[in-house]
Amino acid sequence: MDAHANVDEVLAAPVPDGVWISRFEAADLHERADAVDPGLPLAGMTFAVKDNIDVAGLPTTAGCADFAYRPERNAPVVQRLVDAGAIVIGKTNLDQFATGLTGARSPYGAPESVFGGGLISGGSSSGSAVAVANGSVHFSLGTDTAGSGRVPAALNGIIGIKPTRGLLSTLGVVPACRSLDCVSIFAREPSLADRVMRAARGFVPEDPWSRRAPGEARQIRRPRIGVAEGLDFFGDSGQEKAYARFAGDVTVDAGPLLEAGDLLYRGPWVAERLADLGEFLATHPESVLPVTRRVLETGLGYTAADAFRGRHRLQELRAAADRMWERIDVLVLPTIGTTFTHTEIAGDPIGRNLILGRYTQFANLLDMAAVTVPNGFTADGRPASLTLFGPAFSDDMLMTQARSLYETAADGAGMTIAVVGLHLSGEPRNGELLERGGTLLGATRTAPLYRMYELPSGAPGLVRVGAGGAAVEIELWRLPAATVGGLLAGIPAPLSLGRLVLEDGAEVTGFLCEAYAVGGARDITASGGWRNHRTKGSDS
Repeated sequence: MDAHANVDEVLAAPVPDGVWISRFEAADLHERADAVDPGLPLAGMTFAVKDNIDVAGLPTTAGCADFAYRPERNAPVVQRLVDAGAIVIGKTNLDQFATGLTGARSPYGAPESVFGGGLISGGSSSGSAVAVANGSVHFSLGTDTAGSGRVPAALNGIIGIKPTRGLLSTLGVVPACRSLDCVSIFAREPSLADRVMRAARGFVPEDPWSRRAPGEARQIRRPRIGVAEGLDFFGDSGQEKAYARFAGDVTVDAGPLLEAGDLLYRGPWVAERLADLGEFLATHPESVLPVTRRVLETGLGYTAADAFRGRHRLQELRAAADRMWERIDVLVLPTIGTTFTHTEIAGDPIGRNLILGRYTQFANLLDMAAVTVPNGFTADGRPASLTLFGPAFSDDMLMTQARSLYETAADGAGMTIAVVGLHLSGEPRNGELLERGGTLLGATRTAPLYRMYELPSGAPGLVRVGAGGAAVEIELWRLPAATVGGLLAGIPAPLSLGRLVLEDGAEVTGFLCEAYAVGGARDITASGGWRNHRTKGSDS
């Protein structure tokens, strides 16, 4: 790869709100590009690092400016990737102190999912996931204690690897729950995620939590796949149907796993967060966001006896999980049972955070490896995903299965997008749909809720209005799931994707324009659509 071209592409791209906390200067990045050996396995690839992982030359904030410090060296996991030829671009946003699964708990902003519509990006590795999904970088590092390497992957339609605990060193990582923390990996497709994983992992003697992988893993030609019945999708029939598309070999009882997950935030493990953050919380209470402080302070209510009771119950649940692996090799569950917008999260930040972690929180407590893969979209345009679980050190086998599942989902699932203006058939940017495998479903009209403007750039902007709206001509296109992220990365502000109402009342994801941008723009609503406007313009 051309390292300088990759750096230039990052520097030229728009910087989305709430994704980055700090980045290296252009001169520094080009100097790093000069030093890349083109023969290395990740030569010239760009990556982002969650801002609770040390990168020399940039502060580590953990999402809290008063906590920030400047590390003298890279965390070992970062250094291994640099040694493999990759270029660190900067540090990404996170739920403060990696406490949360929403991506909405940071003083540095709350990035939206690349799928728009006010959808949360998921946390705590919010910025790392969005930076990959929108094409800013090739891959990124996050962390995962309760699901932070999987929930953001699900909400942004990308791959998320939560490795076996200790397979990737956590030295140089600000602890959340030190005994459970993992460094996670995000990429847009599984083959790159696997390459990054192989470069990043390795035993680090100075890290007391680092673990040596066993010898050559046993190859399983036809893994037995387990699924679960009776799962709660919290009223989201679209996510339920998406999971039902996947058929396993064996049905298992997920009850013991879910009970183990409850121990993380509804049991004594929440007190482990105070082992490293308690002193800072006590001396800088106003520096911590109220919702983060509220979660951390629940740890004060547990005693040492509670901790031992929790350990004893967890041991019983681990035994149940071990028996499950006698029947299956891989367990497949929905990554999340439902999705939320930022407005919905604001209405119940703690309760809905627990819902997001329902099918992720148990993995580290039960010493499992996991990989999240996209699973198409629901009928209303929300991303769906699956997570593959296996016992400790089953990482390579899970990646093999993830590649197969990803290819199947990419072939059979897609997303319907409403387009206007330059993306219509025959218009200049329609090729962006065609080159991504897009299929025209047909032309239709919006509900009479919109006005169309010609922006100063010459592009059209569709804005939803409260009154005085009209029906506007649009086209519906179907894109393969695997190509949607690439399209989204090329949408320039003030355009974005949001929920668009059709004339029959159905809602789809579609191109919209932010209202602030149309001040002084030419209102072309009366033309009824972009093509009519262009025709009238040429006739006048």
